[in-house]
Amino acid sequence: MSLSQKLRLLVVDDEPTILEFLKTGLGYEGYEVMCCADGLEALRLAHEHKPDLIILDVMLPRLDGFAVCKRLRAASDVPIIMLTARDEVPERVTGLELGADDYLTKPFAFIELLARMRAVLRRRGLSAESQALRFADISLNRETREVRRGERAVNLTPREFELLELFMSHPRQVFGREVILNRVWGHDYDGDTNVVEVHIGHLREKLSDRPPRLLQTVHGVGYVLRED
Repeated sequence: MSLSQKLRLLVVDDEPTILEFLKTGLGYEGYEVMCCADGLEALRLAHEHKPDLIILDVMLPRLDGFAVCKRLRAASDVPIIMLTARDEVPERVTGLELGADDYLTKPFAFIELLARMRAVLRRRGLSAESQALRFADISLNRETREVRRGERAVNLTPREFELLELFMSHPRQVFGREVILNRVWGHDYDGDTNVVEVHIGHLREKLSDRPPRLLQTVHGVGYVLRED
């Protein structure tokens, strides 16, 4: 698939904040995004526009996500990732037995959803996205979750890895603190916002990123990965 061919996504959720959050974030990642808020509309859009992947909430008006999943699967093999507000095993099993490819519990970090999407699309042969990222002498492998600085292996926590992946996926792009919180911690995060600064500090320390830094502070704005 060429870079000019955008994958088309259908996001189905009855929470306006989640729809807007995913439409903006996924659009920024280069996807073409359609949204709707109920099950019957989801079936119509899926039939008319043939999306490459569907993100489907369980609790929907008019027709719930399980019924939508069952009907979609009877008609096509479109990849489906289901969302639910309840972390209950029977509910997850039901979705998977109906044909969903994966399951994600709310609240979720945006970057985790991206990882699940990549995995599903890769299994279906729909992703042209490289699993290896490189910037300067830093390399990151999304599949093995290995990070290296030159020849040295760098051991990161899951959150530090996700933070570095965000910057390496968008080099020279300045990210504000709120955007970072939304992308890495999730749009529902309501803890201490200083967590971003703390994790940036840990990441710099583990990468031995000393002045002149690659992971730079843009005062009054946020952070950026770039070489001066």
